[in-house]
Amino acid sequence: MAAAATGPGRRRLTRPTAVALFLLLISLTAFAALFLLRPTPMADLLVYRAEGRAVLDGTDLYGFRVTEWKLPATYPPFAALLFVPAALPPLLPLKAAFAVANVLLLALLVHLSLRLAAPAPGTRLAARPRGALVLGATALGLWLEPVFQTMLFGQINLALACLVLWDLTRPDSARGKGLAIGIAAGIKLTPAIFAVYLLLTGRVRAALWSFAGFAGTVLAGVAVLPGASLEFWTRRMLETRRVGRVWIVDNQSLQGLFARLLHTTDPGTVWRVAALVTAVAGLLLARHAVRAHGHEAWGVLCTALTAVLVSPISWSHHWVWCVPLLVLLAVEAGPRPRPVLAVAAAVLFTARSHWLVPHDGTLDLRLPWWLQPAGSPYPLLGLGLLLFAAWRLRGTPEGAPPGSAAGAPGLPGPRQTSSPTSSPASSPAASSSDASTMR
Repeated sequence: MAAAATGPGRRRLTRPTAVALFLLLISLTAFAALFLLRPTPMADLLVYRAEGRAVLDGTDLYGFRVTEWKLPATYPPFAALLFVPAALPPLLPLKAAFAVANVLLLALLVHLSLRLAAPAPGTRLAARPRGALVLGATALGLWLEPVFQTMLFGQINLALACLVLWDLTRPDSARGKGLAIGIAAGIKLTPAIFAVYLLLTGRVRAALWSFAGFAGTVLAGVAVLPGASLEFWTRRMLETRRVGRVWIVDNQSLQGLFARLLHTTDPGTVWRVAALVTAVAGLLLARHAVRAHGHEAWGVLCTALTAVLVSPISWSHHWVWCVPLLVLLAVEAGPRPRPVLAVAAAVLFTARSHWLVPHDGTLDLRLPWWLQPAGSPYPLLGLGLLLFAAWRLRGTPEGAPPGSAAGAPGLPGPRQTSSPTSSPASSPAASSSDASTMR
């Protein structure tokens, strides 16, 4: 029960909700004080603002460089169209609006994560008021390094994660399911992997909606910015080096891991083979989670982990998928309060170990072997979690043929879905000195 009645039309907060709200207020106050004591330029927001201004002024979208770090535009032209409103208000109110919006988006992401993981009846999480869980998790989530960095840079990672997760937690019979994923991919290409996930799990109609949504964003960009569209889709999309240096500790992808491990600026074939194997294994594991076990939550998270691992560059703030991951791991702890893996992952995502290793100049390339895990915590954890998921989802549930969505024994609290090829799912709905950290 989220609240208790105190009279006609009146409700009061329960103790868990009141405590969670108090915790959130303390967390927000500390967060605001930290930003006031150490002002941040929100460099990525300045790039978005410049993109919107380039659209309004008709100037070269991919020719400008802004901030002291000389940052360029790197997103598709459709994103620049969405950034036009950012070019209109004064900078200080814009920064405040972005900060508030990201806090609200974090709360929404927690809510969507709980809906995805769907705590099983009788567990401690299921017994808690949903409002208390969202408020408390938001208070703590602000201090997760990927979320903190997203706030620090004025990034849109939380918005994209919410867009994708909202779409994926809708029933399979929902009108236009998949469209939001396509739109997210049109803003920033990485979410396109979730359209592949829909296709692999038999939800062809939703996958087609994703492709249609993505195509719509491309056509919108061509209609308004034909020159910039031609430039991006034929040149800029392939220029990884334009985004930043792949070997710095900011890059928590497999490519960054192998570059630092091999002490080279270009890990070449080693990384490409590792990325290919990880992509195939991760997507097949996601398919197995849904088709053999009906475990949508692990399917989505395996896809998200695969995306940030195989992307050429995954800045640490791209790992905001740690929020639904931690929620799922907490649910996976079962009815007894032993969320060891969830707590360990939360500590890792809060520790900021990659900022503590020597990384000024080219020191990232000279890390000794014993500092490598500290310099690449997220890709190592991502690989470990894929292996954990493979162990957790091993085999086919008894009586459930491949492709069915029968619940898997020993998997507490999944969001059970109907067969992917049928209609509805049953669930309710500290900055671096390097310039390229700002991407």
